Amino acid sequence: MPPLILHRQGNEQRPLLVIDDFWPDPDLLREDAAALRMGSIGPHYPGVRATVPPRLAETMRRRLAPALAAHFGLDPAPAVSEAYYSLVTTPPADLTPIQRLPHFDGVEPRRIAVLLFLGHGAQGGTAFYRQRDTGFESVDATRLPRFKNVLEAGIATHGLPDPAYIAGDTALYEQIAIQPGAFNRALVYAGNTLHCAYLPPEVTLSPDPLAGRLTLNLFLFDD
Repeated sequence: MPPLILHRQGNEQRPLLVIDDFWPDPDLLREDAAALRMGSIGPHYPGVRATVPPRLAETMRRRLAPALAAHFGLDPAPAVSEAYYSLVTTPPADLTPIQRLPHFDGVEPRRIAVLLFLGHGAQGGTAFYRQRDTGFESVDATRLPRFKNVLEAGIATHGLPDPAYIAGDTALYEQIAIQPGAFNRALVYAGNTLHCAYLPPEVTLSPDPLAGRLTLNLFLFDD
């Protein structure tokens, strides 16, 4: 695997790996995505997705296994839970309330998110957040009830964010880091960290996988 850069973010100092030149043939992945029929999968993602072939997802998991053992203490590496080619297509004005807030993928300690950028041009990146009133930068099962209660109280006080992709600090959250995207760059982080896509206006929201903000999202998780 290519060399990686380890970041430790925020007050919690959770590890995040940045791996450039991650995949040997990223253009083949782009062609694979372009050949698939993409559609809406679930209410949270602001765009369309297609399932990544299981053998490809498993090969990526094995490629990452030594880094997960070294930097996250996960040995053996968690199993593949889900894997998608993903394409952001939703205009800011059409975002649902849940899509305007930072989120986490799950509360489990052995949950890992891998985001591989496959687009050319401006890609934005991924931003990471801290809930202001709790100081939480990640949410596990013990924190979940308080996190929800504080979020509901904050929305009752401040209202929902305007329809837009979140950028910078808000009344409810502080931005603690931005990890920029680049072609064939992978970001690896714990799935229970608060995060969201960073999508400045120059990022092209095209339905064409070869023109838009194409990523491969690999989710690893087991008990």
